[in-house]
Amino acid sequence: MNFKSLIPLGSLLVRKLCTSAADNATALGTRVAAQNSNRLYPRLSALAATGGTVSETLNEFIREGKRIRKDELIRCVKELRKFRHYQHSLDIMDWMEKRNVHLSHIDHAVRLDLIAKTKGLAAAEDYLSALPPGAKNKMTYGSLLNCYCNSIMKDEALSLFKKMDELKLIDNSLPFNNLMCLYMKSGQPQKVPELINELKCRNIPLDHITYIMWMQSYGNLNDIEGVESVLEELLNDIEAKCTWKTYSNLAAIYVKAGLFEKAEVYLKKLETDKKPHKREAYHCMISLYAGTSNRAEVFRLWETLKRNFPGVNNTSYLIQIQALAKLKDFEGMKKCFKEWESSCLAYDMRLAGSTIRGYLLGDMLEEAELVFDNVLKRNIGPFTKAREHFMVYFLNKGRFDMALKHMEAAVSEVKDWSPSIPETKKVLFEYFLNEGDVDAAEVFCKILKNSNPLDSEDYYWLLKTYVAAG
Repeated sequence: MNFKSLIPLGSLLVRKLCTSAADNATALGTRVAAQNSNRLYPRLSALAATGGTVSETLNEFIREGKRIRKDELIRCVKELRKFRHYQHSLDIMDWMEKRNVHLSHIDHAVRLDLIAKTKGLAAAEDYLSALPPGAKNKMTYGSLLNCYCNSIMKDEALSLFKKMDELKLIDNSLPFNNLMCLYMKSGQPQKVPELINELKCRNIPLDHITYIMWMQSYGNLNDIEGVESVLEELLNDIEAKCTWKTYSNLAAIYVKAGLFEKAEVYLKKLETDKKPHKREAYHCMISLYAGTSNRAEVFRLWETLKRNFPGVNNTSYLIQIQALAKLKDFEGMKKCFKEWESSCLAYDMRLAGSTIRGYLLGDMLEEAELVFDNVLKRNIGPFTKAREHFMVYFLNKGRFDMALKHMEAAVSEVKDWSPSIPETKKVLFEYFLNEGDVDAAEVFCKILKNSNPLDSEDYYWLLKTYVAAG
């Protein structure tokens, strides 16, 4: 195979979220479908699979004689946003504006965030500029600040923070939390304690998220004493500020530091003291116990989760499969995947991809390929994430021909494909370096440039390949 053949990107496949209904619909399923047809959210959430539009769905709902309240629409926006259906969330708010539904300051802040996620930050900036003076407040400015910080746009974030400060719009810890997030993402955790001091100087109370980020900053600096001093200060503050997320983050810091006994102490406190009532808490505990190699606790919490939350969702199965892969319990992982696959209503590629990755980490190629063959039959793709796992596996085995086969397929499935798993880039560049294959390295860099400019690490690898090839 000729690596240069990757330059023509081939045919395009439309990205769709494909749902696979169970072959034999039960009477209960029929009744549930009938009930859902009378509710707005199920119709809107199904659009990702059906391909319909938000405006058509809302207009049809009204034509059927049903009323739509604003609070119901906002709940739909919130739920769709939670599951990253950003365009549909924004479409609802656009429909509301056309119907002259009044948008509150919070609504404008949410809409700005959705615009940033779907149309880019320039469009979000234009939206804020076009708002009436009364709507330019700490909520809308804060929403844009959050966007800058998440995108690691340091200069823009600091400039906007300064402007908010001059306008006296900073009266709580949220803007500071956003800057802490920025510094953590940009590899400057030492800046976080400086912001804590600024908060204290202004007599602004620290919230539970502030304490968590403060602990994480010390954790990133490998300063366990600093982490524990923050915890002590937190416990002397208002008790409500210590949540289950506090303990889960603390346990994660200990796991990362290899202090498994301490991690398990706080996992037990999380479960017994906080008695969490959210799936997310159980997901965290399962993942963290897998990090301490405690198989018994992973299974105990899995059974507890299934008892407490009947109708286990895709995300819960995904967490358990990833935990079992980390524990190298491949039989348990296989059983869990089969259980999910036999009962799922929506075929979630994340679960198949994690199962494939688990098998490949265990050098179980045949089992991984069986899962992938079934995925190809049940889903319309794209399958790029799963293909990346195969690329990494085959490159590590020195089988470049098979890695190239999956790469060519990924490029044909998605026009602007580039690796989403850091390890994929690393092993590909290492292969080009070891082979001294400059042509292949250059073509791969052209593929990377389809989605983002090359970064310093990409250029570093390319230069090393040039040197290796003389």
